[in-house]
Amino acid sequence: METRLQHLDVPEAVDVAVIGAGAAGLFAAIWAGREGLGGSLGSENQGTRESRVIALDGATKIGAKILVAGGGRCNVTHHAVDESAYAGSSGHAIKKVLRQFSVEQTVEFFRALGVELKREETGKLFPISDDAHTVLDALLSAVRASGGRIVHPWRVASVAREGDGFVIRRDGEAGTIRTKRVILATGGKSLPKTGSDGKGHEIARSLGHTISDRVFPALVPMTLPKDHWLTALSGLTVQATIELRSGTGKRLKAFTNSTLLAHFGLSGPGVLDMSRYWTDERGRDPAAHCVLNWLPGMNLEQVDEALVSLAKAGKQTPTRWLMDRGLPERLARAICEQARVDASARANALSRDARRGLATLITQTPLPFAGDRGWLFAEVTAGGVPLSEVDLATMESRVCPGLFLCGELLNVDGRIGGFNFQWAWASGYVAGRGAARSAGL
Repeated sequence: METRLQHLDVPEAVDVAVIGAGAAGLFAAIWAGREGLGGSLGSENQGTRESRVIALDGATKIGAKILVAGGGRCNVTHHAVDESAYAGSSGHAIKKVLRQFSVEQTVEFFRALGVELKREETGKLFPISDDAHTVLDALLSAVRASGGRIVHPWRVASVAREGDGFVIRRDGEAGTIRTKRVILATGGKSLPKTGSDGKGHEIARSLGHTISDRVFPALVPMTLPKDHWLTALSGLTVQATIELRSGTGKRLKAFTNSTLLAHFGLSGPGVLDMSRYWTDERGRDPAAHCVLNWLPGMNLEQVDEALVSLAKAGKQTPTRWLMDRGLPERLARAICEQARVDASARANALSRDARRGLATLITQTPLPFAGDRGWLFAEVTAGGVPLSEVDLATMESRVCPGLFLCGELLNVDGRIGGFNFQWAWASGYVAGRGAARSAGL
């Protein structure tokens, strides 16, 4: 499919040029093309008309991020999406974009292309094939059906105003394309091996846009000091609650989900979700910190009371009690050791201070994060072009008419679980249709 869509005979002029052929860019190209076909699916019009929409990408292979998403299965969306799952720009602004292309519309879009989605217990929606190639192939087919063309590898060096349109210049080689409208869908800086290296920020700035003061990795594993006791438990996965607190101890954010103990620190959905909030808050409050509760749903007092009851029974050890609540033996023993409690001692042998110390460690293990694993391991980018600089009804720039923006380039990042793809679909849909209408397609 990809080979058929690759065109080296680049047209000199087009109506709409999409820069970036990732999730948002492909979706924008599809809907720009469909708008030109009167809003139809275009499945009966494959190859029957000259392309007026083109997507440019510097990658040799299109869709790398789609193919690695969800462990190679592609978590297309989540069954319940609203603005509360996102950060960056205001929730009100994010909601205005999301409501223009809903989860139900996403499901129907892929169904019409022959890709059925299934909902898992977590609420995530995956293709029933459990293969991300199914999703990518469907998107590429839809681009072609809409009359669009994908040109790659064709890395954009610059975009400049020329009259009522734009001229796009190729990086490192001769080549220019003139276009009435531009859709900037370059992504951010996460997973740079896939082509997201921040070039889009540079282009956006050159056209008058600002980038948020801070741009940093999000949905990224967190690192602990090399000698931290948790790093010795690498490979264990447990359900836990990770909580962000201010320097004064105020609870700011909490996520309960699967947590992976690794040689470098922590990973897993809950940790990835927390990473952007920790980084963001530390920028304002250096004393902000995270703690971890190994028994979600139980607080310090409840655990302490349970240990008191355990002591009265006089038979069970704290280690066994923790294991009975789902903790692996290695972890249960390590927690006791860190609390200076004999892992083989019965609960009735604990002093009050020892019992309280154990209860505190179980529910509030300090996580002295040293940082994160950086752009190479980040799934998304926090920061980007503020939504305040975009007309949310069309995604057209307020500072550079004729320019449209969508996807990760914008200052919007969502939780793990398909939320960032849904943002890509929604913003790409709005930008694609907006650009096509503006171009007179």
